[in-house]
Amino acid sequence: MTNRLSALIERARTHKPITALTLIGVLLLPAVLGGVLVAALQDPTQRLDTMTAAIVNDDEPVTVNGQLAPLGRQLSAGLVDGTGKKDENLTWVISNEKDAAAGLKDGTYQAVVRIPKDFSAAAVSGGSAVQDPAKSAEKATISVTTAPQARAADGLIANQIAATAASTMGSEISKSTLQNVLVGFGTLGDKIGEAADGADKLAAGAASAATGAAALPDGATKLADGAGQLADGASQLSNGLGTIANGITSAQTGANQAGAGLAQGADALQAQGLVPDGVSGVAGTTKAKADAATAGAVTVEQSLSALVTTCSDPNNNVPATFCDEVKTASGQAETAVTRAGTASVYADNTVTALSQFNTAATSTLADKFRTAADGVNQLAAGLGQLADGTSQSAIGAGNLATGATGLQSGATQLADGATQLGTGIGSLATGTSSLASGLHQAADSLPKRTDSQASSLASVVADPVKADTSGGMFGPTAIPLLAAVVLWFGSLASFLVMRAFTARALTSRRASASLALRGFAPAAAIGAAQGLLVALVVEIVAKYDPSRWWGFAGVAVLAGIAFAAVNQALVAVLGGIGRWISAVMGVAALGAGIISTLPGWLATIAGFLPTSPAATALLGEEGTGAAIAALAVWAVLALIATTLAVTARRTTSVRAVLAPAI
Repeated sequence: MTNRLSALIERARTHKPITALTLIGVLLLPAVLGGVLVAALQDPTQRLDTMTAAIVNDDEPVTVNGQLAPLGRQLSAGLVDGTGKKDENLTWVISNEKDAAAGLKDGTYQAVVRIPKDFSAAAVSGGSAVQDPAKSAEKATISVTTAPQARAADGLIANQIAATAASTMGSEISKSTLQNVLVGFGTLGDKIGEAADGADKLAAGAASAATGAAALPDGATKLADGAGQLADGASQLSNGLGTIANGITSAQTGANQAGAGLAQGADALQAQGLVPDGVSGVAGTTKAKADAATAGAVTVEQSLSALVTTCSDPNNNVPATFCDEVKTASGQAETAVTRAGTASVYADNTVTALSQFNTAATSTLADKFRTAADGVNQLAAGLGQLADGTSQSAIGAGNLATGATGLQSGATQLADGATQLGTGIGSLATGTSSLASGLHQAADSLPKRTDSQASSLASVVADPVKADTSGGMFGPTAIPLLAAVVLWFGSLASFLVMRAFTARALTSRRASASLALRGFAPAAAIGAAQGLLVALVVEIVAKYDPSRWWGFAGVAVLAGIAFAAVNQALVAVLGGIGRWISAVMGVAALGAGIISTLPGWLATIAGFLPTSPAATALLGEEGTGAAIAALAVWAVLALIATTLAVTARRTTSVRAVLAPAI
């Protein structure tokens, strides 16, 4: 059968025939790889108890309505209890911050859930804000941290469990808050009921007011008495006003007569003048006498002047004494002429002034009399109007008396129902007070919020608890794990196309170690190049900082070289079976690195594979130095194994020499 297969199928780059074992290995490789992956990844929720997580509860309980609310403790209990099935929940450990940090570091815990000290206060803040708008609402937050060396999907599982627990706790808190809201509405209903009772009392009071309008009998009676007195006084006032109107009419008549007399006096004064005719005649006579005296004085003075002239002529032989006397008399005559002329002027002025005075004074006094007459006439007209108004007032006072009499009658009727009205109004006041008090209490029971406050409160009440799952789906180990696996399969591919050592090993004069290194050198170079390329791809995806990337690239190059040595050893020692085993090792490393819920035997095997220290070193956390040392040990041991395999191949028999070379 082997000869028939060799005739049909030839091994690539070799003359060695195809065997049944080779075909079985090729056929079983997909099944084995699939089985490893299925065993690692199938239904991980059935083995959650193999994953250990810590709970750090720093929560400080709060008091709500007089009851202690340790919500952090309740959340911890919910995480520990889970669904009640042990294998469907993580193994939870109640821890503290120091122990949790140490557990994450040494791998004891795959995840840590931290509950902050204000968890309970934040979780119940929504309900408090519903009752008191002055208080603010906030979401309670828990954080989930996965270990640096945890499996790729451990963070996903821990985040999902924590998120589920937070959601459950949030639902319970929302239920409690809604219950408080319903209680508040019940209180509001009670207050509105009290307001309704007050409204009933108001209706009853209104009915009493309708039938009891006689609640003010005393005031209504006094009003009736006062109305009667008002009627009497108004009647007397009407009579008095009538008398006053008659007197005013008489005064009007007298004023009319006085106005007429003043007008007639003014006319008479204007016609006769103010100065009597006798006075004017005396003044004229005086003026005529003064003029005549002046003329006589002039005649005397002229005569005396002629005598003076005569005395002055010596021919006349007039005695000197006589002449002197004539001269003296002539001078006195001149003085008399002057004085007579002055008196005549004065007399003339007196006549003129007296005439002017008579004209002006007469006109002025006549005007004054006429003005007075007009005023008296106006007074008479006003007195007439006053008389008319007084008469009308008298008529109005009579009407007032009549109305007051009617008011007295109505007030008497009002007094009859005033007592009942007072009683009804008292009941109405009591009912209105009760209504106002109840409505105020109902209004105070309703919180007042703006739209933004209501929206914020609603968002918190709807989801009061959230889990901080910012760690991502696979956590920080995903990239180092995948980098290690692809480098492993890259080195395997190298020895799918290259020999582990030269086919001339048997005849070569070189040492076995030299031959092993000659086969290792090209694969190591390829592995180093693959490590550098993987590091470049990681930088494009993850964007490490420079120092982190240089460390990652160095480890990737070292891992590529070490994996080349290990795969060379597998092929050199086991041939095709070594390649098959290498493929299985790569898949096992991938499956074991994804999640912590893999079977124990597979986790143990994966821990001894060379990909384990490579992934740890690529992660760059604590233990990198030891992992690099482990890679170096793997490379050295692999080169030793390859050297031994070359040495073994250089010892052969004649029959083997005649067989086709590898």
